[in-house]
Amino acid sequence: MILPGTTVIIDDPTSIYNGYRGFVQRLSGDKAAVLFDEINGCPWEKLVTFPIKDIKEDTTGKQFYKMK
Repeated sequence: MILPGTTVIIDDPTSIYNGYRGFVQRLSGDKAAVLFDEINGCPWEKLVTFPIKDIKEDTTGKQFYKMK
């Protein structure tokens, strides 16, 4: 389930962000705003909106918590 604060991976082969990991900041309709923070040691932040169908929950990231 994707909610604000969820760590996600972009899964869209046509996007330049394909494979990037970020945090969902907000949801609006069928879109999610994803924050990318410090990619490969490079200290930049970028907020990009994606259709929810193009993101998947990251179950290996440091922010992942297993549901009870």
